[in-house]
Amino acid sequence: MLYAVAALAGAAIVFFILSFFAKDRIKQLENQMEQMNLTMMQNDYQMKKKMKVLEEELLAGDLTQEIVDQHNQKQTSRPSPQNAADTVLTMYQKGYKTHYIAKQTNLSEDEVLAMVHRPKQGVQS
Repeated sequence: MLYAVAALAGAAIVFFILSFFAKDRIKQLENQMEQMNLTMMQNDYQMKKKMKVLEEELLAGDLTQEIVDQHNQKQTSRPSPQNAADTVLTMYQKGYKTHYIAKQTNLSEDEVLAMVHRPKQGVQS
């Protein structure tokens, strides 16, 4: 019985010492999982970055097309004199500058100033 206990204790000591030299498979799996996680996060970041660039390009293209369309409409259709005067007066009363009003209504700045000052002259006379 004493020999059996001594043999078991000796085997336990040998296995304990060998356990320090054996490869840790769990640590290897953890490292692999960490590497895979980092790779997935990098891929996700790159995809989001590419999507953002594509969305910006699409929005820029849409906005450019809208601006071109609005510009073409402004050049082809000049507002009627009464409608233009109402628009100019409304914009001026809201605080817009005359050069901005001229640009938006496709009129010259002198025409805008004349429309803005015309009602004031009519009221004073």
